[in-house]
Amino acid sequence: MVKLFGKEYSKEELLRRVGDVSQVGGVRLIELSDGKERGVRAADFRTGTGFNFTVLIDRGLDISWAEYKGMSLCWHSATTQVAPHFFEPEGFGWLRSFYGGLMVTCGLTYMGAPGDDPAYPIQVSGAPCCELGRVRLGLHGRASNTPATNVWVDGRWEGNEYLMWVQGKVREAVVFGECLELERRIEARLGERRLFVKDVVTNIGWGESPLMILYHVNLGFPLVDEGSKLVVKARSVTPRDEEAERGLSEYAVFTGPKGGFKEQVFLIDVEPDPRGVCEVALVNEGLGLGVYLRYRKEELPYLTEWKMMGEGIYVVGVEPGNAFVKGRAKEREEGRLQLIKPGESRSFSLEIGILDGEEEIRSFKERCGVK
Repeated sequence: MVKLFGKEYSKEELLRRVGDVSQVGGVRLIELSDGKERGVRAADFRTGTGFNFTVLIDRGLDISWAEYKGMSLCWHSATTQVAPHFFEPEGFGWLRSFYGGLMVTCGLTYMGAPGDDPAYPIQVSGAPCCELGRVRLGLHGRASNTPATNVWVDGRWEGNEYLMWVQGKVREAVVFGECLELERRIEARLGERRLFVKDVVTNIGWGESPLMILYHVNLGFPLVDEGSKLVVKARSVTPRDEEAERGLSEYAVFTGPKGGFKEQVFLIDVEPDPRGVCEVALVNEGLGLGVYLRYRKEELPYLTEWKMMGEGIYVVGVEPGNAFVKGRAKEREEGRLQLIKPGESRSFSLEIGILDGEEEIRSFKERCGVK
C-alpha cells in the first residue's frame, strides 16, 4: 500500500484518482543547462511525502539537491553542481568541484588526504607507473567526477507499491593499472521518506587493486543549526589532529556559524545492533527534524565526522566508509586499506531517511542509547 496525505491507497485506488502517477510522485530524467553545470544529466525524484532529491548521473550518480517539506537537508558549496570536465585531480583540486549535496562518493582506489603511495598493480616493465613505483594521489578520488554509463531511469508498480530508481555504472581505469567498476542503483518508493543506495564494486582488471570508498553525506542548514546534535552509539571517538582534540568533548553538539572556525574531523567506531547494522542521525529537535543513515558494519566499518561550523562553509559531514580519511598510504600503514582481487566483487548499501517529529527522534535516540 502507498501511504500519501495521511491515507493508504492500493494501486487501483490511487490510479483511479490520477491521470498519471507523476501527479503524486515519480522519477524523471532531466538535464542542467546553465554555466558550469551545463549538460549534466540528472534524475529527479519525488516521493509524494515532501522528500525530494536529485541524482547527478554525470557526477558519479551522486545525490545533490535534497529537501523535505520545502526545507533543504544538505549544504551546497559555492562551486555549484559543476560538470565533470572541470575536475582537477591534483592535490586539493577536488574541492573546486565539491558541490556538497546530500551524498558524494569518494574513491574508488583512493580517498582521503592527498599523498604519494605505491602504484597498483605493477604489470608491465617500462610503464610510467613502474618507472616511478609510486603515484601521486589527490583528495578523495575520481568517482564523483566520472559520468555514469548504461544508465536506466524508471519506475514501476510491484503489487501495491510503486518503486522508482536510477542505475548505471562508473568505471575507474588506467592503462597498466587499476580497473574497477561501480554498479550503482538508487531506489525510493512512493509514500516513503527514505532512499536506498545499492552498490557493487567489481575488479574487472587483471591485477589486485586497492578499494577505498566513502559516502560523504553533507548535512546543512536548517537541519544543522544552533543546538543540533549527532546521535550515535559510539565505542570510541578519535580526533584526527590537534584541532579536533580541542573540540573532542563537543564532537556531537553543533553551534551557529563562527568566523575563523577550523574544521574538526573525528574518527568514530560505531557500535552495531545485534544484526550488524549501524545507525547514526543528525537531529534538530527545535525543528522536529532529523536525517538518519543506516548501513552494515561489515561493509562500512568506519565512520568519519566532518564538523565545519564556519561562515558559509557551515556543514556537518557524516561519512561511513571502508577506511578513514588519512590518505591511502596512511590507511595502508595503519592496516585499514582493503584490496580487491581480479574478478572479485564487494557490495555496499546505505539507507538515508527522514525522522519527522518528536516521537521518531525520541525512538531513534532510545535505540542508540542517547538521552
